[in-house]
Amino acid sequence: MKKIFTNSLRLIVLFLLLTPAISYAQLNGSYILSGQVKDDHGQPLVGTTVSIKGTTNKTATDSTGKFALTTSAKLPYTLIFSAVGFQPQEFYIKNANSALNIQLTSQSLLINEVVVTASRKEEKLLRSPVAIEKLSINALKQSPGPSFYDALENVKGVQMTTTSITLKVPNTRGFNSPNNFRFMQLVDGVDMQSATLGVPLGNAIGPTELDIASIEITPGAAAALYGTNAINGLSNLFTKDPFKYQGLSFYHRQALNHVGNDALGASSLTEDALRFAKAFNDKFAFKVNFSYLQGTDWQSNTQKDQNPTNLKTANPAYPELTGTSNAAYDGWNKYGDDALAGSNTVVIKGITVDGVARPNLNVARTGYNEVDLVDPHVTNLKLDGTLAYKITPNTILSYTYRYGRMDGVFQRGNKISLDGATVQNHKVELKGKEFLVRTYESIENTGNSFNVKPLADNLDLNHASNSAWATLYGNALKSYAGGKLTSANLAAAEQFARAAADKGRVEPGTQAFNDLRKTIIGINNWDIKSSQIPNAPVTGGAALVQKSHMYNAEAQWDLSRYAKVIDLLVGGDVRVYSIIPDGNNFVDFTRPIADRNTPLANGSFGKDVIYKKYGAFTQVTKTFFDEKLKLFGSIRWDYNPYFDPKFTPRLAAVYTVNENHNFRFTFQNGYRFPSLFEALSYVNNGRVKRVGSLPFINDGLGYLGNSYTQTSVTNFNAAVNAAPGGSTDANALANRNLLKVADLPPARPEQITSYEIGYKGIVADNKVFIDIDAYTNRYDGFLGQVQVFVPNGTTVGTDAAVLSMLDINRDPTSATSTNAASQGQSRYRVYTNAKNIYHNYGSSAGITYNFYKRYTISGNVSFNKLKAQTASDIFVTGFNTPEWSGNVSFGNREVVKNFGFNVVYKWQESFLWESPLVTGTVPAIGTVDAQVTYRVPVYYATFKLGASNIFNKRYIQYAGGPTIGGLYYVSVTLDGLLSGQQPK
Repeated sequence: MKKIFTNSLRLIVLFLLLTPAISYAQLNGSYILSGQVKDDHGQPLVGTTVSIKGTTNKTATDSTGKFALTTSAKLPYTLIFSAVGFQPQEFYIKNANSALNIQLTSQSLLINEVVVTASRKEEKLLRSPVAIEKLSINALKQSPGPSFYDALENVKGVQMTTTSITLKVPNTRGFNSPNNFRFMQLVDGVDMQSATLGVPLGNAIGPTELDIASIEITPGAAAALYGTNAINGLSNLFTKDPFKYQGLSFYHRQALNHVGNDALGASSLTEDALRFAKAFNDKFAFKVNFSYLQGTDWQSNTQKDQNPTNLKTANPAYPELTGTSNAAYDGWNKYGDDALAGSNTVVIKGITVDGVARPNLNVARTGYNEVDLVDPHVTNLKLDGTLAYKITPNTILSYTYRYGRMDGVFQRGNKISLDGATVQNHKVELKGKEFLVRTYESIENTGNSFNVKPLADNLDLNHASNSAWATLYGNALKSYAGGKLTSANLAAAEQFARAAADKGRVEPGTQAFNDLRKTIIGINNWDIKSSQIPNAPVTGGAALVQKSHMYNAEAQWDLSRYAKVIDLLVGGDVRVYSIIPDGNNFVDFTRPIADRNTPLANGSFGKDVIYKKYGAFTQVTKTFFDEKLKLFGSIRWDYNPYFDPKFTPRLAAVYTVNENHNFRFTFQNGYRFPSLFEALSYVNNGRVKRVGSLPFINDGLGYLGNSYTQTSVTNFNAAVNAAPGGSTDANALANRNLLKVADLPPARPEQITSYEIGYKGIVADNKVFIDIDAYTNRYDGFLGQVQVFVPNGTTVGTDAAVLSMLDINRDPTSATSTNAASQGQSRYRVYTNAKNIYHNYGSSAGITYNFYKRYTISGNVSFNKLKAQTASDIFVTGFNTPEWSGNVSFGNREVVKNFGFNVVYKWQESFLWESPLVTGTVPAIGTVDAQVTYRVPVYYATFKLGASNIFNKRYIQYAGGPTIGGLYYVSVTLDGLLSGQQPK
């Protein structure tokens, strides 16, 4: 009896000792460890990871530093406590009664940070074989950007392109574009690249503000492990684990943009989000997320003329016609006036000025401004849910459904206005300690979206055909001032003629304009009825109707424990695209050319278009010299049935002088197969057909071998028009040597060869983190677009082919006294490979200094340059990257208890932006973002007040892009409700 009493007393005493620090409860074979973690100042640590070593069993501390870990693990085991900015600690637990007082010590922000993207498995960031950046959940919370995605703009080496409030596209190391095919975006392993739109949608349909856990960014080639879409790098977004982050959370953001001198006036932007996650006995968990954003988008309204009078594509013989009187004006954000592209232009002959005959006058249609065509109101809806089941403590089976619906604008070859575009993902994943199997489907529907250019084209063409409009314009011009044109009145005469020719066309702001616009954007045929296209709709159309399915399956297996002497990782994947042809963007190529745009009796446009690719990789890792030297070797095989198989190697070495100093060298090769749109598009756009790169599309069209380059046709017509008599057959034949045959090769995969060196280190008593890298890249077979002109009914080199290249012979013409009859020309914009090899190089450096308590100052600078070419190419590649850019930040996440701040200054040099739509200089940018944060733990609440571009300095990020001003916001987050933890 005494023994029983003694033992009972001991148990009671142990329980009382344990209660203040870690409590223990038995639950049907499982038990709960709970307690609180504090920092070295005695303050609760939020987001500390508490895990059982060697398992996936983990949780995190809440806003009061408390945690509860449910486990059925057998004793003894090691408990690990880790938090960003603190030295991790391990505790060996022999029994569930161990009393612990947890206090973590501050250290450099990244000394023990772990990443997975660089090698597809966990490793220390300091010992990564390639350049990699990581934004932890705390870093994302401290960012002054209005959303977590805006924090990417502050990452070393990242160039962000904002095409819309709802759509931001990152890039690294040059060759930037708003629809970036070369930079991969993943969310929990799922590729966010839109199949048919060809634009990454990571922020539009990805995680909500409440569910993002961390982001990893790998600048530079990553194709050796991730396949052919990652030759410029990738971003990997990780969401919160429902086992680890439980409870109910709310988020609300209220913001203002278009503040100050802005045509729209101050506009409200709101975003709301909800997250709920729950785990049961550490076996089953689920989470659901919802967010909704609405506001007024940034608008593109730069009126700069990219076709000034002195250019050959304009009218160098008419120096009087400048500025608003430029007859061939081609505005950055105006459509239907596309003189540089050679569409919607007319030729006026027989002009006499000051009694002297002048050459032919090139005149562009008037067109419409983008702000009059696109509704600035945008919304973005995100929904997702996950079910997860632990088959064993280390093996989790999960299903995730994700749905995103968005409005906005993005720029491809033309501007696309997205209206109700949707993407759905279904993902099933089985993940163990040494293996991963993942399969997912992505379903895309463009909803009520439309192409801005054919909308503008057809609004003008509904008023008058080009030939009828040219007659009205020419008659009015020649009759001005009683038919006496002079150098002094020519500019006024041009404006008079344009007004006369435009009389009666629908104007923005009128009901007639709104009605016609609505009709056009509802029709999925961009042609308009004419004598050349008699079966086209009377009003023409502009609808963008694209529907597709993408199926992806992948697996990887860590065989290291079997290989023993090396670490061995193997994997493979298969991807299949299935596109429903719409007859206007994608077609069934098995149908005759004449029938491809015509629906079948069942309403379809033929069989689905299939595009496939397969891949497999092997990675070997080995350490030497007491793990100071770590060698990496990998090789990947990729196959697309339209091309030969490609092998992509990567070799890397990391040398660790000591734990805090790491040097690396990496060599890798990479290939990129044409994206879906680059490969298989078949788009009629302003009577310039945009075609994919696969060679069979050329059959029956002849643009590969039977065409002239656009540049040579422009030079040819400029010389003909400048000759006495203008565009006569005699002048054309006399200048035939100016025409250059395009001779386009069959497309092949784009190739990159990359070399990189780098250093990551921590100095000054773990207070300073330094990260430096340098690279050089070689691009062979760079994929881009070139416009070519095909002579109808004849072959290049013949007299008939030369004559068909005259501007006046754009369409079939009858014989005149000076010109023979012509069958006209067809124009194609073709995806093909550059003929030159391109080299670019650069470097970036970043430093973070925790100089006093929690005060941190950090900065980075990036340099990127394209080596000059000695010979011109068939198209402009568009490096589209400033040579110098960088940012500096200063902040403290807790100046006083629960109060923090952060300020970031971002800058970049001016640079040249080149694209098929707009080419011009992007001015230098220098902006300041700032935020202050206040936490109220007792209410689980965090308040944030901030602004991006706080001084409202308006800027553009790319030529043709929107003008971005200040955005001022306040947000409140309630995090951890119903989590089972009590507030402090």
